[in-house]
Amino acid sequence: MKLYSYFRSSAAYRVRIALNLKGLSYEYVPVHLLRDGGEQLKPDYRQINPDGIVPTLIDDEQHAIQQSLAIIEYLEETHPEPPLLPKALADRAHVRALALQVACEIHPLNNLRVLKYVKHTLGVDDAAKDAWYRHWVESGFESLEQRLANDPRTGKLCYGDTPTIADLCLVPQVFNANRFKIDTTRYPTIQRISDYASQLDAFAKAAPGAQPDSE
Repeated sequence: MKLYSYFRSSAAYRVRIALNLKGLSYEYVPVHLLRDGGEQLKPDYRQINPDGIVPTLIDDEQHAIQQSLAIIEYLEETHPEPPLLPKALADRAHVRALALQVACEIHPLNNLRVLKYVKHTLGVDDAAKDAWYRHWVESGFESLEQRLANDPRTGKLCYGDTPTIADLCLVPQVFNANRFKIDTTRYPTIQRISDYASQLDAFAKAAPGAQPDSE
């Protein structure tokens, strides 16, 4: 397997955690999202991923798979142990909903290409750009905190005490929120889960600072 990744990309971070939890070895191919205008936008990479984003997973040198959650579901189906989704259908939907709240409601609004558009095309200054980021993360975390705090299925992690795709999405989002100086202690359940998960070996090895392209 080959993973095109950037150390600070939260989407790539999710996939790295999944690969580690599944015990899968892979070749790490760095794609720098800022250098030379963004290596992800170069023609060579866009032949692999036309969207010009990371991550991309290459399996068996044949299948190029884009979108982090699609990659994670692929890994879940091709390497089902250990499972990243619970058995009961309602619980699987619950875990997916938590993951999608991060991946679809929070993350897209503060992704790098959105922030670059807000700053360079719309012409807002850094203070306004950062305010945009904080607004959408804080708004999303407020509702996510309520869901996690009030659901009896929440344990040490988002669902019980075993990692699921919800944790794979939550931990990278907390990491990026802290980079932008958001006080995540205001969301105690989210903070507790992230702190616990981050100590697990699969999460620690996937952390941005542990990657070969870390700066």
